[in-house]
Parts: sequence; structure tokens; C-alpha cells
Amino acid sequence: MANRRLLLVLALFLAFPSAKAQSFIGVNYGQVADNLPPPSETASLLQSTTISKFRLYGADPAVIQSLAGTNISLVLGVSNSDIASLASDPSAASNWVAANVLPYVPASSISVVSVGNEALNSGDASLASNLLPAMQNLRSALSASAATSDVKVSTVHTMAVLSQSDPPSSGAFHPDIAADLTGILGFLRDTGSPFMINPYPFFAYRSDPRPETLAFCLFQPNSGRLDAGSKLTYTNMFDAQVDAVRSALDALGFPEVEIVVAETGWPSQGDPDEVGASVDNAKAFNGNLVAHLRSLVGTPLMPGRSVDTYIFALYDEDLKPGPASERSFGLYRADQTMNYDAGLAKSTSSPSPSTATASTATDAGPPPAGATGLTQPAGWCVPGATLQGSADGPPTQAGAQCYIPNAVGSLAALGACRLFLYVALALLLT
Repeated sequence: MANRRLLLVLALFLAFPSAKAQSFIGVNYGQVADNLPPPSETASLLQSTTISKFRLYGADPAVIQSLAGTNISLVLGVSNSDIASLASDPSAASNWVAANVLPYVPASSISVVSVGNEALNSGDASLASNLLPAMQNLRSALSASAATSDVKVSTVHTMAVLSQSDPPSSGAFHPDIAADLTGILGFLRDTGSPFMINPYPFFAYRSDPRPETLAFCLFQPNSGRLDAGSKLTYTNMFDAQVDAVRSALDALGFPEVEIVVAETGWPSQGDPDEVGASVDNAKAFNGNLVAHLRSLVGTPLMPGRSVDTYIFALYDEDLKPGPASERSFGLYRADQTMNYDAGLAKSTSSPSPSTATASTATDAGPPPAGATGLTQPAGWCVPGATLQGSADGPPTQAGAQCYIPNAVGSLAALGACRLFLYVALALLLT
């Protein structure tokens, strides 16, 4: 009877996860703004949410210190401009660790150092060739101290590293970066570090702005899309993009390397010609993403677990160049009021996936010219889709094809998970 009571408590704890931090939900901290609150206020805001991971694009000491003792795990960033010196001089790597990591551990939890941002698609060949040596030198410097030996070293990629993702089972990396990428993947495998990638359904929808595509991107109800290669059905684009990366890693011989979604998000506003950028769509995407991750249903290729995912971004950034959407990815405004409720506050329950009519913002018109593929159903991106790629957030960049599967079963999956727990409880208590 005691064991049954213990199982009852455990099952109820698992069935209602929204009040505690989830280890797989993180957020990015873009700082291209002149109106951000002090780090201490940001730390307080984070602690009022279920966010447990925080990604910086640098190593701001005030931010790192503000999160001491919070158990919020940090990803620190090394700028692209520092890659060459770190690659050529091991002492430069030791100095970087001594300045940016060692003073703050173990009070602040630092889990990963990300070397550069989207360096392989930067157009700078020297960055690509120096990336692995810089990662190796930083790893050696971190390993030299017991206090930092568990800190992983990785780098973040845009989805443009893929030459093919249509359908997800055919995911493949661009041959022209294969040599550099193979070395990096070997390093990640040998050190137990993650492959970090930036999938953005928003950019895929912008390249194919049809209503059925929007439903796929927002995790909203739809009929699903069958991957003829794997015979798996996809119900949202996020899963399809992640599984395309999984397929590419497996095809290159790295099934052991785990995936981390370093950025994904949706803007709450945009210029008049930016289709899909709206508060309703941003709330639907991020709220349904959170519900999907909490359901632990996983992806068709990786069922039963959620991929660590960092939402872009915590705040709007008023100084970012480009279209209005670039300044409008924040979950919160700079005054710490919500742009919308994505269900991340500890005081709120798990959000129900949004099924309200999504906002298209502009007339979608016909699908873009140049669509290819033997069977290209509604919701599949076309070659040259605009994707993200920036110093600290999503700019636009020509990218790979991407399959846009459809909307959610997130709520259904969450309900099924809880139903399973209740049935198990009933059996245990009989």
C-alpha cells in the first residue's frame, strides 16, 4: 500500500507540471535595445516563470551574476569576431574562460558555451575553418578546472546548413560544408555536446503564406502530412524541421549527437507587407509550442521526450535593424508586461493550444514560383525560403527547403498522457 501511495503522488506530480520549471524550456536574451530592465529585474521575471534555461549572445557579467543561486541554466556566447584568436592561441581560450566562466561558477549555473553564431553560413570561409579549433581550445580550457569541466562547448547553426528537408526523412546537410561540419560533429559526439539549430516556422510560412500552411506552423488542427519516406505523419512544422535535422545527423553517421533548438519564435507585429506577424499568431505559436513540449510526446522520429528549446526572445529589441518583425519577437515588452500569454508564468495553468482563426495579416495570394518536388503538398517550403541568421536573432537569409507539417496534436497528446496516468493509477489502486 505504501508503494501504491508513492506512485500516486508521483503520477499526480507528473500530471500537473505547469507550476514548476521545465528543464526543456528556455528563452533567448537579445540585447539590441536601449530600454531593457536591469539584470536583477530580468532575473526576477525569469523566476516568476517556468523557464529554466537562458541563452546569452555574449557573456554579460551583470546578467550572469544576477542569476546566481536561481538554478536557471545559462548558455554563454562567444562572438564570431573572437573565433580566430581562440582558434590560433590556446592561451586566449584560457583567458576567455578565466574572465567569463570561472568567476561565476558554481553560484551561477553555466551549461554550455556557444562558439560563434551561425558561423558556417556567415559567408566568411575563415570562420568555418577556425570554428572547430576554437571549440577545441575552449573545451581544453574548461576541462582544466574541476569547476568548469562539465560545461559543454557547441555552436549554433541556421537551418540553411540543410540542403534538403523535404520530406523530413530526406534531411541532408549541404555538401559544401560537409568537411567542416563532420569535424564539428565528431567533436560534439566525443564531448557529449549538443547540435544547436535555429528552426523558424515563421520564416517558412512567410515563404508560402497559405492558410493551410499557417495552421501547420501554428500547431493548429489539420489533417496531417505523410512523409512517404518514413511513413510517419507530421502534425506540426516544428517537429518536421527538428526531424529533418535528426535525419541529416543520422545520415552523416552521428545518431548519438543530441539536438537543441537554440532559437525559435514568432513576431507579434510587423510591417504591413509582413504576412503572419501578429499578436494572435505569436500567441498561438509560442503557447502551442509550450504545450507541445510539456506533453512530452516528442517528434515522430524521437517520440516520448521533448527537445530542449529556447524561445526567441525574452524581450522586444527596439534597436534591431530591418523590418518591424525583427524588433517584435519578445514574449515581453521592455517594461516586463506580456505581449501575450504563452502559458509560461508559474501562476498560470498549462495553456490550451489555440484553435482560434489565425491572422494572416495580408492576402496570401498564390504559392511562390519555383516550387519543386515530386509531391509538394500544401505546407512544404520551397528552395530559397527565407530563414533566420543573425548575430543575436533572426535576420533573413536564403535557406534550404523545409517541410511544413501541420498543426497540433499537442493538446490531444497532453490529454492522452494524463489519461494514461489516470488509468495507471486506477489499476494500481485496485
